Amino acid sequence: MSAEEDAADVAKVLGGDVSAFESIVRRWQRPLVNLAYRFCRDRGRAEDMAQEAFLRAYRSLGSWRKESAFSTWLFAVATNVYRSQIRKFPPLMTPIDDAVVATLDRRALGSTVDEERRERIVRNAVLALPPRYRDALTLFYFHGMDIAKASASLSVPAGTLKARLSRGRDILRRKLSFLLEGRS
Repeated sequence: MSAEEDAADVAKVLGGDVSAFESIVRRWQRPLVNLAYRFCRDRGRAEDMAQEAFLRAYRSLGSWRKESAFSTWLFAVATNVYRSQIRKFPPLMTPIDDAVVATLDRRALGSTVDEERRERIVRNAVLALPPRYRDALTLFYFHGMDIAKASASLSVPAGTLKARLSRGRDILRRKLSFLLEGRS
């Protein structure tokens, strides 16, 4: 995915060639749907959320200042759309304890849990976190954004993002160790 291609397509769209936006959608559709899925864990809803993000981006193309990469701006727009959608229509959530226990059977508590199951446990626990921590952890760990891109996507300073990551990890560590080690 080329920054030059993005800039050229944006210039074409702003110049009146609305069909150039199709190239942007083709380039970024999969990453935006994947990001949305990490927010809602429902593929159909994720596709709808990504479509809404593209619509918002199209309407706001003129506000991209080119100070940052187009992808950073697009992910910030998408993240704001996704956070807004999740606030309006939250996914069905269970408390962290219930979410994690639902993925474990009693035998697994005393034995080694395979990597795939551990990942599912962590993802379920992350989904049950308060939004500020869930969003930070989702962008940084599951979507692989660095601190600068994740903080830009969430429109928070890098220090705030670091604090949210630290606090989110602490909550997860406390909840997951309680369940996996049987401590109170």
